[in-house]
Amino acid sequence: MATAQLPINSQRQAKSPFEFTTAAHLLRVCRQRANNLGELLDALRIVSDDSIFQHTFRTLQEHHFIPQGFSNDFAHWAFAACNEVSLAESLASLDVREYTSLTSLRERIVKILEEYIQHNPRSKDRLALEPFFFCASETVVIPTSCSARNLEEFIDGIEKVSLHSIHYHFIEARLRLKLTSNDFSVWLERELDLADLAEQLNRIDIYTSTLQEVRQQIARTLRSAQ
Repeated sequence: MATAQLPINSQRQAKSPFEFTTAAHLLRVCRQRANNLGELLDALRIVSDDSIFQHTFRTLQEHHFIPQGFSNDFAHWAFAACNEVSLAESLASLDVREYTSLTSLRERIVKILEEYIQHNPRSKDRLALEPFFFCASETVVIPTSCSARNLEEFIDGIEKVSLHSIHYHFIEARLRLKLTSNDFSVWLERELDLADLAEQLNRIDIYTSTLQEVRQQIARTLRSAQ
């Protein structure tokens, strides 16, 4: 007979508190632009990592305020400006949770474009309806007054901080940690010995919900363990 899972002591104290931070992103327009898929491919090989970040991780944050649409700028441009539907779908299938470095993410985007152009050579030089302008994003980390030493305080913080903070800790964290995880899960496992709960957070789908809904799922998952 399976035994019922005992509730977690929500007052168990962590040795090190979780310090909630948020982030602002300073946007700048780069020199690179693309009028067709061939130019997009050439530019993707040389633009800065900050630009790759802007058009994938940052775009995901911007699109998270609505439940539909493409999750990165490359997919949106391929669809709206180039009318390359299957390419847009391939680019939209990129899951940033699988990448712990912008180098590997860039390589995957380049490979998708190379393979598409190889199978559709006429698409390479076909003029887009409008150019793709590369931008770059620089992150400025901003501390907040919110911190937590136990699970109850942690849930309270999750429900209070801004959506920018949720994105910074739950999605952008993968690039800092170099792990397919997030700040919340790492702290829960390391400080409160809640590995199972940490894994449950890692399984939350960030693509089918708005950021507000992601926040609600995180809080709901944490509360269900109390």
